[in-house]
Amino acid sequence: MTASIRSTVVASLEELEADFSTMECDPDLADTAAFCAHYDIPEDRSANAIVLASRRPEGVHAMFLVLATTRLDVNRTGRDLMGVKKLSFASPEVTAAVTGMVMGGVTPFGRPGELPLFVDDAVLDPDWVIVGGGSRDMKVKVDPEVFARMPNTSVVTGLASPFEP
Repeated sequence: MTASIRSTVVASLEELEADFSTMECDPDLADTAAFCAHYDIPEDRSANAIVLASRRPEGVHAMFLVLATTRLDVNRTGRDLMGVKKLSFASPEVTAAVTGMVMGGVTPFGRPGELPLFVDDAVLDPDWVIVGGGSRDMKVKVDPEVFARMPNTSVVTGLASPFEP
């Protein structure tokens, strides 16, 4: 599955004519904090793709992209954008079923076309960000302007807020 999802991710980036490069990653270091510390990547240049799943009604899913230095507003903004009453972070099993990707590697690139993507506007500020590569052993460095051009994607102001110390 890793080779297949990696090629799907790269094909998606090429189709979008994104300015990107890929980098190998130790799968044991794929989670954001460990990855940033080991590979000397500033956390404000790392963007996390998060899948949310509705609980009422069941079966509604969406992907959200926020900087690692911020927290997604799940209970208000996320719920409102998805048009559901209750939701939570998708489990690793649901994330894999919905995206074909594993936690620690989830990326907006190559996601199923029907899965909406909501991007916090702060993700577009840096000249590059690192996102998952579809598997735990690859990351993608990309010019974030591409997110504003992706199908079934909305850039949302105030989707995430800085972590409080």
